[in-house]
Amino acid sequence: MYAMLAIKLQFGGAEMKISELFSDVITEDLTYEYKAILNPDKPVKWAKTIVGYANGEGGIMFVGVSNDGEAFGIDLNEIDNTKNLIAKIIDRHIFHHTKVQYMMRSVDSNAERFVLAVKVNPADSVVRYREGDFNETVYIKGDGNTTPATPEDIISLSKRKYGVDNETSEVLYEESKWSEYIALCKEYRESSNVPTIKDLQNEEVISKDCYAKSGFLMFADNYEGDDSLICCRLWKGNAKTGTVLDSGRYKGSLVNGFRNALSFIERNTKTGWRKTESGGREEVRAYPKEAIREALVNAIAHRDYSISGTQIDVDIYCDRIEIVSPGSWLLPKDYAQYPVGSIPSIRRNSIIAACLDVANLMERGGTGFQTMIECYSGCEEKLQPVVSIYPGFLNLRLYDRLYEKIETNIYDELSGTKKRVLELLQAEGPKHVKELQAVTDYKSRSQFLREILNPLIESGVVYREGNIKSPKSLIVLNVDVAE
Repeated sequence: MYAMLAIKLQFGGAEMKISELFSDVITEDLTYEYKAILNPDKPVKWAKTIVGYANGEGGIMFVGVSNDGEAFGIDLNEIDNTKNLIAKIIDRHIFHHTKVQYMMRSVDSNAERFVLAVKVNPADSVVRYREGDFNETVYIKGDGNTTPATPEDIISLSKRKYGVDNETSEVLYEESKWSEYIALCKEYRESSNVPTIKDLQNEEVISKDCYAKSGFLMFADNYEGDDSLICCRLWKGNAKTGTVLDSGRYKGSLVNGFRNALSFIERNTKTGWRKTESGGREEVRAYPKEAIREALVNAIAHRDYSISGTQIDVDIYCDRIEIVSPGSWLLPKDYAQYPVGSIPSIRRNSIIAACLDVANLMERGGTGFQTMIECYSGCEEKLQPVVSIYPGFLNLRLYDRLYEKIETNIYDELSGTKKRVLELLQAEGPKHVKELQAVTDYKSRSQFLREILNPLIESGVVYREGNIKSPKSLIVLNVDVAE
């Protein structure tokens, strides 16, 4: 306030209204705010204005103007400092990075002081202000104020910005164009029946005149959008620092991504056996099929499709699977604050969720998390599913129920020769087959491979590095299993 008074005195008390200075810019439909200066120590006080404009129809923030619209201006050094500050805050705290444009007008005849106009363009996706590693807020403009968005506001904003879900398209529904989706419905619906046009209309998946909603287009056979991408990777070990043993990138229809991701997990996870009370044996999968299916369905239904350049990531490690979905947690409280089985159902993509519901893959009550927990009933606490929430994405972790059993049983069943081979690898590192055979009593290479080395490879205790037929290939101890 004192600085503004000094400026007025310096220029003889002459006042200029911002409406006069920017008469060619300010219009009735323009949203704008006045700022005397931008405080670098408390950027959220003004950065939320930028975020609110980006999430709306755009707007202008005038710097060097009093609250009542008097343009007193700032000097050129302060202009440069302000631009640099805005660039820094956008880079570090505003995601996605918002585009701004600058205009400046002199408020005095000597051209020593200026008003800086910061024009914010409307963003194509939802913009958030991020403070630290785990705190982000979506701001919106309304009633002259900038306020934090509610979960419902965010859903509405996402739909409006990206149009991925609820807008009616110009594509008429024809069963032949959704053959993959129809096949999915046959597989999971009771009695394998096909959804009728009436079923799809009741769920608002198609309009009354049979035009597909935009979310339903993502289930069509010919869908080619990059926003449906699911990336799957199998890692050697328990971290991403290891070697990728298998990978897949699946895009196209959401049906295609869902099926391929399921198949990828199926072929890259283990199946064990346990004795039954009757003396027989039954199959035990490392991961319950229902839990895997629910996790993938949840990721597809709730990801934020407005965040361009992202995908659902499925990473399989030696002891767990992590499914990471783009999009912030919509509920007001952290996941851990909700009692088991009481997580409210808030749908980010209502039509996509409805399509999955029609296919009997998703319950309306939002019971997916509860189903995953029930799949792990009877397992130790450390094996229970874990939901981790980070700025901009959600991580669902499922643990391998057979991982520790494999660790224990392998060593219980090792012969003296197998132990000798492992001790050499542990003491001296990777070895050629010939070197390992030399510490045993085996004269025949084929017998050594058949009785000793191949069983160790199959059990996961060791692995072969390099071409299997090459004499230069090495046998390596799998530390993640052996320790």
